[in-house]
Amino acid sequence: MATIRLGDVAPDFTADSSMGMINLYDYLGDGWGILFSHPADFTPVCTTELGTAAKFKGEFDKRNVKMLALSVDGVASHGEWIKDINETQHTTVNFPIIADDDKKVSTLYDMIHPNANDSLTVRSVYIIAPDKTVKLIITYPASTGRNFHELLRVIDSLQLTAYHKVATPANWENGDRVVVSPSINTDDAKKIFTKGVEEIKPYLRMTPQPNL
Repeated sequence: MATIRLGDVAPDFTADSSMGMINLYDYLGDGWGILFSHPADFTPVCTTELGTAAKFKGEFDKRNVKMLALSVDGVASHGEWIKDINETQHTTVNFPIIADDDKKVSTLYDMIHPNANDSLTVRSVYIIAPDKTVKLIITYPASTGRNFHELLRVIDSLQLTAYHKVATPANWENGDRVVVSPSINTDDAKKIFTKGVEEIKPYLRMTPQPNL
């Protein structure tokens, strides 16, 4: 079984889905992607998650992030489950759910953790950058639903820090001050970040978010 680590190239795959055959790289194009797995169809927590994900699609679209879910059940099962999701969560599932009944993609992405359950995928999240590298991995137990506000917050941080020499501090929200990269000395930082740099310690410098 493969192990995916941060910075690795996300394995490409072609698989059937609730919206037809999908090739990961073609689907993502030159944008960002989020791939999240679900233990199984017709499970309560997953039902709330996919309904929430559908409601958040506009926010992911704003960030040029394509959404892709996965469950270890087939396309016919997905279709019936989607009806339940739409009914109970008062939404319309508007992104593909990969059918992974042969567990090919789950194995490729190390989504099955035998000590937790030897057949069901854990709640894994992978955020994939335009260069197809994995920028974030979060794994939840099957009993804990994901926080989609946190996923958006992390994407905002990843996209900001990909293009600016900054990092985001604890509990950062979009619009808050950010940390100047340690690789830049303070004199250079003041030239780069014209909104101002506060030196709290030589290694801890804060500046207003540069892309606002």
